[in-house]
Amino acid sequence: MAETIQHKHEEKESKQIQVHKDKIESKKTESIVNGRNLSASLKHATAICNMIRGKEIDTAIKMLEEVTKMTRAVPMRGEIPHRRGMMSGRYPVKASKIYLALLKSLKANAIANDLELEKLRIFSMPNNASRPYRRFGTGRFKRSHVLLKLIPFTKHKKENNKKNKEKK
Repeated sequence: MAETIQHKHEEKESKQIQVHKDKIESKKTESIVNGRNLSASLKHATAICNMIRGKEIDTAIKMLEEVTKMTRAVPMRGEIPHRRGMMSGRYPVKASKIYLALLKSLKANAIANDLELEKLRIFSMPNNASRPYRRFGTGRFKRSHVLLKLIPFTKHKKENNKKNKEKK
């Protein structure tokens, strides 16, 4: 009886080894961070998404560190006063600290996936506001979701634009 159980156990292990050998490991090309129920204003979160979109991860981290030190403003729309170097903007320190944590996690994911950081750019989905908590009370009111991706960057060729201008 003990021999049959041992024999079945050995067969099971050999099948598991074969399954792992047959698996094809594909190399990941992008890195993703999904932030849910962040305690940040929807307006601030959307403005930060617009500011860091298309940037390299290290430059985006530097930009947000400058925002937390209040040396760089985040460009915003609406009736907001002028800031140095832009039409209108604010210094959303709390939201930028949240985004800094997300960007550092995104960078760690990219390093874990063996991606080349120089060839990747940030693609940020403007967040959707989540359902707010109940009226008043001790609940937090600012809730937003965000999806950040690092995707491969391809340079657009300007030759096509020159050809189109020549045809006109």
